[in-house]
Amino acid sequence: MEITYEDFIKVKIHVGTVLSVKNNEKARKPSLILEVDFGKEIGVKTSSAQITHYYNSVNLVGKQIIAVCNFPTKNIADIISEVLILGAVDNEHKVVLLHPSQPVKNGLKIY
Repeated sequence: MEITYEDFIKVKIHVGTVLSVKNNEKARKPSLILEVDFGKEIGVKTSSAQITHYYNSVNLVGKQIIAVCNFPTKNIADIISEVLILGAVDNEHKVVLLHPSQPVKNGLKIY
């Protein structure tokens, strides 16, 4: 299914820096709760993500990630997830996060 450029620009994809990470103990599948700083305009947002195969608090705090910031909030195991963190899913259903190759300003829009 093709989309138009007008459809694409409605999706607000931005860069943010992970501030904190903890396990989502109530989730059915292993998940992490991330607090991500998207800069002054968007602010700090929370997300619950099933990314435990490769990621933890040691290798995520301070890492820049890319997320969709204008989906409606979703309650995931008693966590209000405000953004959808983007990643590639391999054949074993393990997520590899998307991130900028160089440090950039938090909140930078992805086109």
